[in-house]
Amino acid sequence: MAATDRQPIQDTDQPDQPAIRPRGSRGLGLSGKLLLLTIPLVMIAAVLLYVPAIANFWVNRLNDRVAAANTAALVLDAAPLGMVPDSLSRQILKSINARAVAIKMGQQRRLLASDNIPAAIEHDIDLRDMTAWEAITGSFRMMLETGNQAIRIVGPGVGNAQFIEIVTDELPLRKQMYRFSRNLVVVALIIAVLTAGLVYLALHYLFVRPMRRLTASLVGFHENPESSAGIIVPSQRSDEIGVAERELSDMQRDLMSMLNQKSRLAALGLAVSKINHDLRNLLASAQLLSDQLASVPDPRVQRFAPKLVRSLERAIAFCQSTLSYGRAQEAAPDRRMILIEPVVLEVRETAGLASDASIAWVAAIERGLAVDADPDQLFRVLLNLVRNAAQALETHASSGDGGVQQIRITGKREGAVAILEVSDTGPGVPQKTREHLFEAFQTSGRPGGSGLGLAIAAELVRAHGGDIHLVEGTIGATFRIVIPDRPVELLSIRNERQRA
Repeated sequence: MAATDRQPIQDTDQPDQPAIRPRGSRGLGLSGKLLLLTIPLVMIAAVLLYVPAIANFWVNRLNDRVAAANTAALVLDAAPLGMVPDSLSRQILKSINARAVAIKMGQQRRLLASDNIPAAIEHDIDLRDMTAWEAITGSFRMMLETGNQAIRIVGPGVGNAQFIEIVTDELPLRKQMYRFSRNLVVVALIIAVLTAGLVYLALHYLFVRPMRRLTASLVGFHENPESSAGIIVPSQRSDEIGVAERELSDMQRDLMSMLNQKSRLAALGLAVSKINHDLRNLLASAQLLSDQLASVPDPRVQRFAPKLVRSLERAIAFCQSTLSYGRAQEAAPDRRMILIEPVVLEVRETAGLASDASIAWVAAIERGLAVDADPDQLFRVLLNLVRNAAQALETHASSGDGGVQQIRITGKREGAVAILEVSDTGPGVPQKTREHLFEAFQTSGRPGGSGLGLAIAAELVRAHGGDIHLVEGTIGATFRIVIPDRPVELLSIRNERQRA
């Protein structure tokens, strides 16, 4: 029995614990936050409107007092010889809520009526040249004071009067301002609530609901990323949310496709790991039999036995590295200068085209062309391309399409670069598969194909620092391989020459 391929498990490395993702909060959501944000913003706007409103109310009430005083002054001034009974004077002052009324005409100031004039006047308010800032500060000063101070209001007069003066109490005017403020606050609260509700509904339907839909799609896709049920269906919106929905849908589809591809790779790796051990033992037994077959003196056996041994050695080596594509990188190429013609001949014989007369074989390689490459890896690259070409020609012929069936390999050197081309006269590469031509499981169009040939070939060519691509505008399919020579350090060459 062969030794098992299992590796000991490292107990010191603990498996990574899945990160705990916070779930969406069931408390105050985005809608509630928007509502709580909208209400204070509307209230701030109401406060900014209240300041000029209360100042304007205060100025208007003062002007009303001045207008009423001007009317009373006309009545008092119209009395014969200015003689007005005290009872009538008090009634007039009470009607305009004033304690005294005086006017100035020319150089004379005249007291028209008075009743219980206070000993001191707390504030003088001149309405003739009052600015907006003075109106605001004066209104708030009156509201913040306490008590019933006496104030003097100076305003423009009527007729020949230059101005009119009124002495009145501050408390009634302050009460009116309080009443106006209370009514304004109630109206502002109602407007704030209605505005916040309308803004909330608008934001909820325009932004919050689509964001919840995006969030639900993300959470559902995270729980089961391999199911198409969690992929969001984009709406017809043309704004940023519509763009986000479409981008999220494309990202989810790409991620689901990639995860399915990874799952297929994992399944392939598991299946190969199960058969790898037994297949390697069978190939080893076949190698022992081929060694015994090489000792048979038959000339035909002596001719084909080395090729059989070489094929079995390659098969065993491929079996050993079967898992390298899915689990690790390919081994670094063991590069050296090799002649390309023997490799091409071996590829033809291994692909079974030496005895196949239905497919013409053309090799147009420069005489003595050498390539700086790993011979086994270059053999694998060419074999994959030739087999793909042969299978394309067979499929093309089985569909009833006539024409010449030919595989052509050309090789030349341009300076320090070797260029190889493998072409066929088949149907060519379909346009829809060209975008993912060198990706695993993307290009196999025949039953039983794995879609790994071109992916492995591209990986091996890139390991040599080269490039492989499909040549456009040719009959059938033409793949060009470019392998540059390794740079040579002049110092190492000089050292070798000195040692020689």
